[in-house]
Amino acid sequence: MRNLEAKFRLTDLGTACTHAEAIGFTFRGILVQRDTFFIVQHGKLKLREQPDGAWLIHYRREEAEGLELSNYEMVAVANPEATRAMLSAATGVVAEVRKQRRLLMRGNIRLHLDSVDGLGEFGEIEAVLGEGDEAESYRATVAEILGALEVRDGDLIGASYFELMRSTAGTRASTRR
Repeated sequence: MRNLEAKFRLTDLGTACTHAEAIGFTFRGILVQRDTFFIVQHGKLKLREQPDGAWLIHYRREEAEGLELSNYEMVAVANPEATRAMLSAATGVVAEVRKQRRLLMRGNIRLHLDSVDGLGEFGEIEAVLGEGDEAESYRATVAEILGALEVRDGDLIGASYFELMRSTAGTRASTRR
């Protein structure tokens, strides 16, 4: 599976939700998620747990002019606690990210409005690409959504939440010295 992504900082999730609904997004629910990232040689591997299920997700991202193209695979996990313990012992854990996510949809585009523990508020657009779809064909749509949400170029981020956590922790540690 593939998707084109843009991740960005937000200052007000409620306002972002209102703007998104004004351009045709439909609120689908609130997801409480725990993502455990494991040490792997290639790409990223995470166990996503939420009340309605758990999935092991492996993905690779490549930068595409400010946006990211992700190739990913997902496998449902029946016993997330045992899977987390086994993978933690076998590979080690890079980080754990806990967030509350508002999910909005418009066609094949998912908009996540996230409140991430220890980091703040963010948005993420995921245009899910079908077989034969080119990422370039969604660039204008993603730009339109970013404009409607009043996201500036400086608000875009190219790091995952756990990478932001590590850089924030490093910044805090260096300012304490």
